[in-house]
Amino acid sequence: MAIKEDVFYDGGPHIGDLIIGILLGFTVICIPLTIGAIVRALWLRYRITNRRISVTGGWMGRDRSDIVYSEIAKVVTVPRGLGSWGDMVITLKDDSRLELRAIPKFREIYSYINEKLSPAAQAKSGGLGGQR
Repeated sequence: MAIKEDVFYDGGPHIGDLIIGILLGFTVICIPLTIGAIVRALWLRYRITNRRISVTGGWMGRDRSDIVYSEIAKVVTVPRGLGSWGDMVITLKDDSRLELRAIPKFREIYSYINEKLSPAAQAKSGGLGGQR
């Protein structure tokens, strides 16, 4: 019998990341940032469920990473876009990292993920600069 997987969030990065990236593109020096924002908007997708976190990205959305909550050692968040969205860095027990950029509702998503973590991982996790 398969366990039902409930989806908490399924979508791409915050639209504000794309808007700011495009606006920065008007300065020639920020064109790489603009290209990065466009690529994220086109092909980056997050799926956060009660069982795992899946990130699909890369060129044409060909790369996929799946992690289960028991593998997570620490989660750190950084607000961006005046707090409208944020970045999240998930550190796994093997010290590898998965970066989730421009996540909408990142505070709610962080709280949801934090509930699923072990007590040791919860103690290490939080926002940049000790903010929770």
